[in-house]
Amino acid sequence: MRAILYVGHGTRSPQGAAEAKQFILKVMEQAAAPIQEMCFLELTPPFIAEGFERCIKRGAEHITVVPLFLLAAGHIKSDIPEALAPLIEKYPDVPVKMTDPFGVQDRILDGICELVLASAVSVSPTDSILIVGRGSSDPAIHQSFERIASGVQDRLGVKETRVCYLAAAEPSFRDGIERISIEHHGRVIVVPYLLFSGLLLSEINTEVRKRQRKGQDIHHTGQLSRHQAILDIVVDRTVPQGGSIICSR
Repeated sequence: MRAILYVGHGTRSPQGAAEAKQFILKVMEQAAAPIQEMCFLELTPPFIAEGFERCIKRGAEHITVVPLFLLAAGHIKSDIPEALAPLIEKYPDVPVKMTDPFGVQDRILDGICELVLASAVSVSPTDSILIVGRGSSDPAIHQSFERIASGVQDRLGVKETRVCYLAAAEPSFRDGIERISIEHHGRVIVVPYLLFSGLLLSEINTEVRKRQRKGQDIHHTGQLSRHQAILDIVVDRTVPQGGSIICSR
């Protein structure tokens, strides 16, 4: 039987963990695989080994690993494959494939713009967009964010779209939000490039609310999983297809 193992990042936030699990349950309702299990890379149980073993116990003959990750940073390139490696060695007769992360695609960019419009009602060319990434030292991630910023800017018709990061890269979120607030006089609309609630989103919420209390015209869109496009993308990855990364056996 075919099994799907969904892998989330994990969080210390109970709200974020519950939100991620509820999201995965919604995906499971729409996916056709007879065996479906969820797990997390870190911080939130069950972890990858437990989720994988559950698939095996339920009779999985091949497993498709579906990471709930936006871009291909270190977790996709190293951490998840490393966690899977001893399990693949333990069960050499069970083929394992891992689907790609979401990447930069039109559905996500369109969804971001719809979230912006839902938050700000309307957008004018004098408004500024600040996209906030989790952060990574991987140059490919920075290139992806350049494409994301360009795609959002083109769709919304604003003159300024910038990117900043919560960790591991510059400019930092604090610097990014300060600079765009000083240098541009229209509204600032903050787009957290995060799937779910958690401590990182709370940091953004706190800063935006502090600035709102001081009178700044600033909004933020909330987490990306609020948009239907994200659910649709994950459901699509549960359908057997080519182009998956084959985890070595």
